[in-house]
Amino acid sequence: MKILYGVQGTGNGHITRARTMARALAEAGIEVEWVFSGRPREKYFDMDVFGQFLTFRGMTFVIKRGQVQFPQTVMRNNIWQLYKDAKALDLTGYDLILNDFEPVSAWAARLVGKRVIGISHQCAFHHEIPKRGNNPMVAWFMHNFAPVNLPIGLHWHHFGQPILPPLIEPSRYPNERQPRFYLIYLPFSELAEILPQLQAFPDCRFHMYHGIQEMREEANVKILPFSREGFQRDLHRCEGVMCNAGFELASEALQLGKKLLVQPVKGQMEQLSNALALTRLGYGTVTNHWDKSIIGEWIGLPDPAPVPYPDVARELVVWLKNGADNFEELRARLWKNMPEPCRQFPAAAQACDFC
Repeated sequence: MKILYGVQGTGNGHITRARTMARALAEAGIEVEWVFSGRPREKYFDMDVFGQFLTFRGMTFVIKRGQVQFPQTVMRNNIWQLYKDAKALDLTGYDLILNDFEPVSAWAARLVGKRVIGISHQCAFHHEIPKRGNNPMVAWFMHNFAPVNLPIGLHWHHFGQPILPPLIEPSRYPNERQPRFYLIYLPFSELAEILPQLQAFPDCRFHMYHGIQEMREEANVKILPFSREGFQRDLHRCEGVMCNAGFELASEALQLGKKLLVQPVKGQMEQLSNALALTRLGYGTVTNHWDKSIIGEWIGLPDPAPVPYPDVARELVVWLKNGADNFEELRARLWKNMPEPCRQFPAAAQACDFC
């Protein structure tokens, strides 16, 4: 069996999900060729598991100061280049095409009439799940940015829809809780916006991963360059995570039992909807802005219980090898032993309007 697997490269969450699938596919003896788009090739890191992968320009969002910049996004993306890349991508010889919100391979398949199975969090938005900031244009975009024939959505809860639990990389570190140690991942925020708020808690330690070249310390805050291994070590030993409302990091934190404080990227429906889902499920605290009173309230919250998500990647690979039939049976089996969510924390900070 030979698979072409397209992965959106703009966010590290898509790549983290792809790493999880790559290991499960390799264990099953399935040959995979990988396509990534959305960032320059030299900007990818820790990609050994994908072998000799292909890269394309693809499409991406322009985000500044935590907010989507729509005019700049339109100007930066080149639809003609996307068409040329999709037209040039040769899909002959593949038994199956999988896609994680990657437009070049998805449109290449659409152009030649090949079936594509989408496996992504974005595919969950094809169904009736908690949504915020949705409108007909956004709904059209979610369906057509990377069009697929069978959308398999991933989410923290099924919401009564044909959705699977998150794809989470197996843990390689002991899950510890070092009191008053917190992990920060806010790549779209300016350091000057968040550092004063963190330094208001001198009895806490914060490790913040950001787009810098060398590590430096600012009082009780250690600012580190992006590192998959370092990030995972800190995730496993922290007490809580402060981040944007992306899907993959929040999923890892939930499985490890780390409390969450998230700020959705303004103007991005997916992140606004994730924040809404977290509050409805009682899985985290949401804020619209960083403020020491909000952070202090969150620090004082109790530790949540880990959410025991199953090994979705392995089950998905078995399902694919067996012909990708009877999706409902796969869905029912994966959710069968999952506990129902409960509201473990306050729905959101007082400054937030997600309640």
